[in-house]
Amino acid sequence: MKTLKFSLFCAAGLLGLLAVGCSNEKSAPASAPASASATSTAPASAGTAPAAAAPAGNFDDPSKLTAPAPETFQAQFDTTKGKFTVEVTRSLAPNGADRFYNLVRSGYFTDIAFFRVVPGFMCQFGIHGDPAVAAKWHAANIGDDPVKGSNARGTITFATAGPNTRTTQLFINFGDNGPSLDGQGFSPFGKVTEGMDVVDKINSEYGDGAPYGRGPDQGRIQNEGNAYLKKDFPNLDYIKSATVVSADGAK
Repeated sequence: MKTLKFSLFCAAGLLGLLAVGCSNEKSAPASAPASASATSTAPASAGTAPAAAAPAGNFDDPSKLTAPAPETFQAQFDTTKGKFTVEVTRSLAPNGADRFYNLVRSGYFTDIAFFRVVPGFMCQFGIHGDPAVAAKWHAANIGDDPVKGSNARGTITFATAGPNTRTTQLFINFGDNGPSLDGQGFSPFGKVTEGMDVVDKINSEYGDGAPYGRGPDQGRIQNEGNAYLKKDFPNLDYIKSATVVSADGAK
């Protein structure tokens, strides 16, 4: 994540950017591409069972959110721009899929900002708006997954700040970023299957984050939460809720 103009990004710069959003929260997507709505809810298909709901608001203890994800499941995001649906395939990246599944089921993504949106590249989200909650997840790292899929348009991937540093930050690829990101260890675990037009509309006026752009500083998001974002970046888009809407073999 270096230089602010996407057109000037080199592979190393992309990695830096992605790492900014990581668990070290240096600002790589969720530590890597740092670490991302259509309208319909996907009904459970024949032979599937709805996923058991986790009690809302139990996301403040990472040690209790370790259930294995179903082999496939769909999560619907309701955002300030509309709804979109992500379909997850656990075999692509089991550790990432499990973490994502538990975050969604617990209600973690409620009122979470898309704080880094770079047109043609990706949109990043996942730092909790309550600093007390963000602090508990800051070092809740998961192990890396081998890259089995490619960071094509619409895929969702955890951001990282380096080996085994994924926590809660994610990004959705706007373009085909496979040539730049696949070889750097960014392992997609799912894809937007409905509502990519909604994802495309997520507000990008603030662009990249500090120190690479004029957007939000990840360290301040971590320490000050949504109070900082809503004061200094009032036009950011947010996730209103995220819900598991169908899951293969869930109990």
